[in-house]
Amino acid sequence: MYHDIVGFALTTPEWLHTLAEVGTDGGLFVFAVLFVVAALRAWRAPARDLALVIAGPAGVVFAYVVSEVVKILVREDRPCRGGILTIADCPPPDDWSFPSNHSVIAAGAAATLVLVWRALAWVVFPLAAVMAFSRVYVGVHYPHDVAGGLLFGLVLAPLFALLVVGAVTPAVRHARYFLARLRSAPEDGRPHSAADSPQPSVAAMSRSRMPGSE
Repeated sequence: MYHDIVGFALTTPEWLHTLAEVGTDGGLFVFAVLFVVAALRAWRAPARDLALVIAGPAGVVFAYVVSEVVKILVREDRPCRGGILTIADCPPPDDWSFPSNHSVIAAGAAATLVLVWRALAWVVFPLAAVMAFSRVYVGVHYPHDVAGGLLFGLVLAPLFALLVVGAVTPAVRHARYFLARLRSAPEDGRPHSAADSPQPSVAAMSRSRMPGSE
């Protein structure tokens, strides 16, 4: 299957080769922007929603770290070794193939974004799949590398985010409370005191003591 895909890729137009090479990193940038938009969208939502947005990238990092450990343990060589003609340059010998880190990150980002913004599912999951396929298309991964990467990201990233959201939610509440206190503070930065309250004049106090003033 790998040879069939790579052979087909070499027959496609040059602009598609360039798009496939830069598209993976471009897709990661799209995911980063979507996380920022999701955070702005959840800014005034319940604290748990914003906490999930914050925990999402942490889940992606966790899935990536696990995939790196698996790479070192499995030590699968890249399929582009041995002079196979591919679109992309073959990575160095110590850069192992299974699983595909790009696939892990893309799938993890997609899965954690959907936790807080379900309407994105029809955009982020196809984007992650295309990004994963592009790694085989340009010749640097086997199909099972990207399939494993997708599975790692889809399972590990949202699982980690859901596990830590309980710890992140109180921090979000405290941050919101602190920001609210800052916004309500006087402009000179001094706390309110009794001296800042308007005091009744001597004449007004005298009138209040006069008979019949009530």
